[in-house]
Amino acid sequence: MRRYAFVGTGSRARMYLDALLGPYADLGRPVAFCDTNEVRMAYYDRVAGAPLPHYAPDDYDRVLKESDVVVVTSPDSTHAGYVSRALRAGVDVVVEKPMTTDLEGLRQIGSALVEGTAELTVTFNYRYSPRNSLIRQLIADGEIGEVTSVTFEWCLDTVHGADYFRRWHRDKAVSGGLLVHKATHHFDLVNWWLDDRPEVVFARGGLRFYGPANAARRGLGPRPDRGPVAGDPFTLDLASDEKLRELYRAGEHLDGYIRDRDVFSDGITIEDNLNVVVGYGGGASMSYSLHAHCPWEGYRVAINGTAGRIELDVVERPYVSPTGASATIGAATANPDSGSAAHREGEPGSGLGPADSGHRTRGSRLLLQRHWEPAVEVPIPDGAGGHGGGDAMLLRDVFRGSSGDPLRRQAGFADGAASVLVGVAGNESLRTGRAVRMDELEPIPGMSA
Repeated sequence: MRRYAFVGTGSRARMYLDALLGPYADLGRPVAFCDTNEVRMAYYDRVAGAPLPHYAPDDYDRVLKESDVVVVTSPDSTHAGYVSRALRAGVDVVVEKPMTTDLEGLRQIGSALVEGTAELTVTFNYRYSPRNSLIRQLIADGEIGEVTSVTFEWCLDTVHGADYFRRWHRDKAVSGGLLVHKATHHFDLVNWWLDDRPEVVFARGGLRFYGPANAARRGLGPRPDRGPVAGDPFTLDLASDEKLRELYRAGEHLDGYIRDRDVFSDGITIEDNLNVVVGYGGGASMSYSLHAHCPWEGYRVAINGTAGRIELDVVERPYVSPTGASATIGAATANPDSGSAAHREGEPGSGLGPADSGHRTRGSRLLLQRHWEPAVEVPIPDGAGGHGGGDAMLLRDVFRGSSGDPLRRQAGFADGAASVLVGVAGNESLRTGRAVRMDELEPIPGMSA
């Protein structure tokens, strides 16, 4: 039975711990928590049903001696150190996306992986979502011929999108910005769909909605540095949600982490509107956009090929009611996958509002249209749990291993690095105003794996 240690005990760790306590209890057991905050680790003791050893980051070497696998769900900028030290110690690693935030981190992890014998898994759960897996299959089957271009638009609403601007993600030095932290998912999807690697990246964007300057320009009055503010749809009341209260409010005096900063306060260094053009080695190109203050949440993808076109439209939340926004924030952010079965729109106790807003309905539609033929809707299977059953399949591969998967959904270092490199190149393009070629950033040890 393998020994699993958890590095970082925020919301994201829960999915992996629950899996070990439930369907994969025959394969492994949790043995330690490592975090900067005793309150958060004590919360997970209660989840585990018994206290486990607690370690501060300075005691990480002791964690590695007692573990066969570490699950890294700490803030993004800390990943490289934890992952590389584990790999060099011969301890396998499961790391949340993004694998790291910058070139230095990629090289650090790549060198440790090449020089050691341990294994690294990067958890891209979007690959496992049935709708996204179907696109991979359709392209691989040649249904639209050779792919020529991709258009990908991601809409984050004023619940989910706003939340990146009140917590640690608002600091680009910690998160890499949304081009790394959030868009890593999307860049990986396209890399995987095309079975190709990016070659050149050009980006434009900025902070256009959140932050004090934008608030002042729109005539918003003075605001407190943190919530809650009665009647304000952008406020977050940590005390109103049991999980958020126990994980964050109760322990903020220990490490100073404030989870509910005002989205219009000082200190935001990330962008909320982004547009990126990516050129691929095989000749295809992608136009990508991300907006973090939309009135609805979801995404649209169009993939053009020499024999036809694939279109995917996904509505994850049709709208946010201003009177229910605070409850929505609590429900959505207590579980980071706001579309999961436990927090779907319209379900009792979800706080997320109705699934049908009249002209926009929660759900997914996948269309395939070949040249000279009418469009055909491709049925999307919907399993139990988050991402249409995708999270369950991801966890199966994490704990039992992947075998016989023709879609190759389990991701490793090369996949994680390729997706991060698009974000890193995008950030460099934002800084310099020029297109950035990947050969300027590489070589990265282990990228040929």
